[in-house]
Amino acid sequence: MKDKTSLHQRTQELIDCFAGTDPLKEMSELGKREDEEEAALKWLALAALHGINMNAKEISIFKSSDGQVKVVAEYRDAELPSPGPTIGQRIIDVIRRVTFLQADKGSTVLAMGIREGSIDLRVIVEKKNDGEKVSLGFPD
Repeated sequence: MKDKTSLHQRTQELIDCFAGTDPLKEMSELGKREDEEEAALKWLALAALHGINMNAKEISIFKSSDGQVKVVAEYRDAELPSPGPTIGQRIIDVIRRVTFLQADKGSTVLAMGIREGSIDLRVIVEKKNDGEKVSLGFPD
């Protein structure tokens, strides 16, 4: 039986599930997961939690044209654990599907329920010759 839960709803369920964990530790273990879409949704949930916990301005995932994936948080010039090329591509795909941003460039607001509250993330997608970047912007 196929799960009919939306990707957005599933991400919010994962946020609730992982709210009491260390998001960076959980992110660093994503490459060990077998289900790529579930891992991508989990990464999105953990990125939202990490951004909130650490008062981040933005978290970006960049996939270069040669397939390398890099994740950077703007609150400081430091890289977050990379989910690897396969899951990294799935993260970008899932974010595009959740937000309906299919063009090379675009932005929208993504409301995420966090326990008893919510947060509006600014999602920006950019695709260029050297790769593709998806950024999650956190409110001040």
